[in-house]
Amino acid sequence: MSETIPTPSADDTVAAAPEASEQAPAELTIESLQAELANLQAKNADLADQFLRAKADTENARRRAEDEIAKARKFAVESFADSLLPVADSLEAGLAIKDASLEQIREGAEATLRQLVAALERNKVVAVNPAAGTKFDPHQHQAISMVPADQEANTVVTVLQKGYTIAERVLRPALVTVAAPK
Repeated sequence: MSETIPTPSADDTVAAAPEASEQAPAELTIESLQAELANLQAKNADLADQFLRAKADTENARRRAEDEIAKARKFAVESFADSLLPVADSLEAGLAIKDASLEQIREGAEATLRQLVAALERNKVVAVNPAAGTKFDPHQHQAISMVPADQEANTVVTVLQKGYTIAERVLRPALVTVAAPK
């Protein structure tokens, strides 16, 4: 059942001659066209499969990223809490001593404070404790009052409460008194 597609003959009209050169050659058969169609359909199915796999991979990557973000939020303080556990242990050990002298309590409190400061610094929490005479910085200091002082105006006179930064971002500004203009 090998049919061929007829091509125009020399007897056709002159107007049809340009069309004859544009038509398919006589060797194109229905079987060859069906084979080409089957080949193209197979390529189409393969490309559709590749597309669906790529789409699924993208969706899986998005879900994994969302899960990782959720876990990071959930356990963000894990490292910080781990750094504070020795401080809690030291406080509990100090409280367990029933007959501690005032000097022992003071030494224990100082050692525990050093542990706490070290734990905070490991987690990028740094104290803001400006020295007297330091220029007032409204980004890191909060002025409680202006007082007359024998120093340059708009400089820190005293620190009422230390401030803290975390990774260079102000967590709490230092509460300070500032020298008033003369």
